[in-house]
This record gives sequence, C-alpha cells and structure tokens, in this order.
Amino acid sequence: MGLAYDAGDTKMDDPIAFFLTWVTYGTWLPGDSRGWVEYRHGWQLPDPVLELEAAARMTEDACRLSYEQRKAVEDQVSETCVHRRWHLHAVNCRTNHLHVVVSAPEVHPKKIRADLKAWATRSLKMRFNADREKWWAERGSIRWLWKEDDLAAAIQYVTEGQEKTRTNG
Repeated sequence: MGLAYDAGDTKMDDPIAFFLTWVTYGTWLPGDSRGWVEYRHGWQLPDPVLELEAAARMTEDACRLSYEQRKAVEDQVSETCVHRRWHLHAVNCRTNHLHVVVSAPEVHPKKIRADLKAWATRSLKMRFNADREKWWAERGSIRWLWKEDDLAAAIQYVTEGQEKTRTNG
C-alpha cells in the first residue's frame, strides 16, 4: 500500500490503524429492521420484503457463535497478527459480529480483513464444524484511523463499549 491517496489524489501517510468490523453469516441481512449498509451505496432504511427475500436465498442457517467459538476466533486473530507481524490493538468477537483494531503499515485493509476472516474460518471449521461453509457475511466495515485519539476511541469501544451496550440497553 505504501502511501495512500485521498479522493483528491493528494498523497498522505499510511493510517496509524484500521478498525475492522464484520458480521456472522445471516445475522444482518439486506433490508434488516435495524437498517443496513448496501455495498457502495451506504446506509439504507429497513425493507421487510427485501429482508424476506435475502433470508430465502440463504444456503445455511444464520451463524451465532458460542463462547468457545468466540474465544477460538479471538485466539486465531491474535495468532494471525503475530504471524503477519501486524500490531493487534484490540479484538472482540461477539455472537454475531467481530471487531478488530490493527496496525499493518503498507498492507491494504481489505487484505487484512480477508486474511483474518480466512484464518478464523479455518480454525472454526477444524475445531467445531467442518461441514459449515459460511461463517461470515461478505465484506464488512473498514474505518481508517489517522489520529491517536481515534485509535484510542476505537480500542476503548472494542474492549469496553460492547459490554456497556449489552448491559445498558
């Protein structure tokens, strides 16, 4: 990746980290009642008909991770980061999604996400269910973190914010 470019093709330094999020297969479908993100079109309002159509196209049940599976995913993310020499700031695997904050200079965030998903899938298949094909939804969220304050906020959200959200509402 080297130097990144903004929309105006101005050279910028690499971000200091990435905040990656992706959901498990079938747990946040197009049309979802909470709203949803359409690839390359952004946030969309709920659409019950679209949600039913998406559910009908599913080839496996929705994936909800057990505590043991979540721990295995977090351990694999950590191991993959060590192997790739990426700096893992925070990881939090929930029953239906995963958050990772990672620094990997000169590596495109889509490669980071693809590698982490692939190795987590391999671990889950080997340890829990070799027959399941779809553990994760396609793509996910990538946030580029440029400032130390943004990195600190992302780490705090991943390590503390998930529990607050769960216990406070």
